[in-house]
Amino acid sequence: MAKAPRNGPYICGIDAALDVVSGKWKGLILWELDARRVRRFAELRRGLPGVSEKMLTQHLREMEEDGLVHREVYAEVPPRVEYSLTEHGRTLNQALGPLGAWGAERMRREGSEAVDVAEISHG
Repeated sequence: MAKAPRNGPYICGIDAALDVVSGKWKGLILWELDARRVRRFAELRRGLPGVSEKMLTQHLREMEEDGLVHREVYAEVPPRVEYSLTEHGRTLNQALGPLGAWGAERMRREGSEAVDVAEISHG
């Protein structure tokens, strides 16, 4: 079943923004691509422990449709596909910065631990 396009009507700007970043992995994909600049699919998957191939593919497609992610396919055998943020994606990631700071403060206040992504993806 095809998903309805995300283009409103919206109640407010927060509603429109959350529509684009809805889903557990989209914010993390933005973060990973901002930190690493260019990633291949397998590299993204390793950098996001717990994401399924299906979910990562779905989110990347939606983010590409929304103009957040650029997908570059190289004419090689086997084909090489790289993902990077568009300028629109970078501005969204910057806008999410204060939300990330709020979350970090919440983690500190509640004594929550952060996942060591490097240890999970390499350990």
